This record gives sequence, structure tokens and C-alpha cells, in this order.
Amino acid sequence: MNIRFDERTALVTGAAHGFGRAIAIALAARGARVIACDILEAELTETVTLAGDACEPLVLDVTDRDGVQAAVAGIEAAHGTVDILVNCAGGVLGQIGRPIEEIGEADWNAIFAVNLSGAFYLTQAVAPGMKRQKFGRVVNISSGAGLGISLTGIQAYASAKAGQIGLTRQLAHELGPFGITVNNVAPGFVRSNPTTERQWEAMDEDGQKKLVDNIALKRLGSPDDIAHAVMFFASEQAGWITGQVLSVDGGK
Repeated sequence: MNIRFDERTALVTGAAHGFGRAIAIALAARGARVIACDILEAELTETVTLAGDACEPLVLDVTDRDGVQAAVAGIEAAHGTVDILVNCAGGVLGQIGRPIEEIGEADWNAIFAVNLSGAFYLTQAVAPGMKRQKFGRVVNISSGAGLGISLTGIQAYASAKAGQIGLTRQLAHELGPFGITVNNVAPGFVRSNPTTERQWEAMDEDGQKKLVDNIALKRLGSPDDIAHAVMFFASEQAGWITGQVLSVDGGK
């Protein structure tokens, strides 16, 4: 299967490291013009250096709806319609698992804002252009936490990722008549960023072994494993697939 994205414009959020960086690099390598977005400017610059001339940085807070609308308008003015949107921004924002009675309103809302509202705002902004051209690919990056429970123990994270999966299915039906597919990749545990490194290091040797032993393939995945799934959903070959959630977790 030869997947190419020549003459396509792709917008990838959360592109400063981890999954988002791998996705941006993979899209650029396959011919797409990539707009790599994040709030971490220095790390975003590293992504662009790795991805090459086909990739350009955009510092963007996905929780700022007005900022998202303005950013997409600027991209469309410079490059035309966004053909591929990958909503990868998210995470736990430095939070750790705590009992429910200790969770404040701000902590709850912050995780929902970046993991769920951000995906909604970006899709809302690119949808009109995709509708006009009768084509679009939206790929949301959720988590195994959205399908089961979260290793982090963070209630808001599990809930927001489950909500993102629900949003994926709903938008697939709303946008499908316009030739727009909306799909979801749910990664398993991957050592892909500072947060997952801290989680891994916080386990003792037995805990690390148990985690790997519970994976059918008996190994942890890599950001490239997640990027490969996104390449398929974004491709022409996935044109009759929408509203789906693909677990990329080595087998559970």
C-alpha cells in the first residue's frame, strides 16, 4: 500500500513531541504540506527541523476557540483548505491520580479543555472548508483510557478521552454526507513524552514487567506505531471507513 499525500494540507496539533511529532514527520515524508501546532515553541521548532521544508510551525493554544478560528483562517488564506486534521493535543497537564473528593473544578475543566474541547474547536474550524470541497479527513487521538480505565487514575482524563470517542462517532454521521471521514486512534501505553516517562519510572521493575506481559506482542509500542495508524485513516484507501476507533496497543 503506497500512501501519499501530495498536494494535501495537513494540520497536526500537539506536534511538539511524542505522537504529534511522529505524525507530522510521517505526513511530511509522504508529500503533505504540514502545519505543526503546539504551545511549546522550542520543541515545535525541533519537530519542524526533523520534518523538513514541507512542515511549518504554528504556536497555538487549542483551548482558545477564537485563536483556533483565526489560525485556520490564516492557513486557508496561505495554503487553501485543510484537507487532513489530526487532533493530537492533550494529556494530563502535570496532574496525578487523586481521590475524587480532592479534584477541584479548575483541574477537571483544564483536562477537558485540551483533550475534548480542543478537538471540537479545531474540527469546527476546518469543517466549512472541507464541506465546500466535499473531502476531508479528521483523525482524533484518544487513548485506551477512553475505552476502559486510565493507568493515570485521573478521572477527567478517562472521561475526556471517552468523550472524544463519542464526538468522533457523532461527527462521522454529521460530516459523512460531505465526503469527510472522522476516525479515532486509541493508543496503548507508549513512552512518548515526559509524562509517560515519569509514569514508567514510577513503576517498580515488577510493575513494568507486568505491564509488558499484559500486552499480546510483549513489547511497548512507539510513536511511529501510532503514526502508521493515522496514515491509514488519513489516506484515500480509508475512504469508506468512518466513525471507527482503532486500538493501537500491541493487543490486550
